[in-house]
Amino acid sequence: MKQYNLGIEATLEILGGKWKSLIICLLMGGTKRTSELQRSIQGISQKVLIAQLRELESDGLVSRHVYQQMPPKVEYSLTEYGITANMIVDVMCSWGRENIKLRQQQGEEIMLLEEK
Repeated sequence: MKQYNLGIEATLEILGGKWKSLIICLLMGGTKRTSELQRSIQGISQKVLIAQLRELESDGLVSRHVYQQMPPKVEYSLTEYGITANMIVDVMCSWGRENIKLRQQQGEEIMLLEEK
């Protein structure tokens, strides 16, 4: 039996790491193919992306649809349960934007590309 001392431990087990929250954020915009996700996430390898997607699928946040065609086509989307993670991801995005503004005010050369 798994035990957690704090609820955040369960959250981080599912959403923690460098890529999962980014994947969820991108899928909030709709269904995506593996190649679309990889192009949108700078620095992620295909192997890592697929592993992260499989973990999110195993945790019930992402669904995977394979089309029986050649070449094979696979699409990923959020499940109803996955959509509930939007609240968490939105708060993380807001906090990140505020953190970037603070760091800019302190003289750090940093830019948020989504607001270009």
